[in-house]
Amino acid sequence: MRWPCRTTAAFSLVEVTLALGVAAFCLVAVLAMLPVGTKTQRVSVEQTKANAIMAEITAFLRADVRLPPGLASKVQGIWANLHGHWANVATPDTLFFTNDVNLSNANSAVPADAAFRARIVYYAPPTPGYTTSLAEITVSWPAAVDPTTGGVPEGSVETFVAVNR
Repeated sequence: MRWPCRTTAAFSLVEVTLALGVAAFCLVAVLAMLPVGTKTQRVSVEQTKANAIMAEITAFLRADVRLPPGLASKVQGIWANLHGHWANVATPDTLFFTNDVNLSNANSAVPADAAFRARIVYYAPPTPGYTTSLAEITVSWPAAVDPTTGGVPEGSVETFVAVNR
């Protein structure tokens, strides 16, 4: 009796080697993109925090009212330093914020816990009696780098605010 000839389908060693080579090439390409993706995600988080800082500063500037002569501001704490600078447009304010987007210190040396530097430049109204005040807000990081002295920050965001007073 003759046994039927059995043939089994299989890949040759050359085919397996080529398949492993293609898979390894794809894996290396994906792993090479991981650092780029991580950096993009980190920059995105920092930009989101910087935008939250700008929104906080803008909200404070809009809430701060122009007081009639003789009345004192009720604002206390670090934010009290900003009040009244609309009249003194030659002095920009510098604020420092922590990584948790909390106000750290204003108009002083860089605090140890500061991660962001915010600079507010005030502009005089175009005509006397004009009720809109103008300001330029720039938030940069890291806080230790001062862009006004020629330092190049890792990143920054900037906006121009018109506040109806």
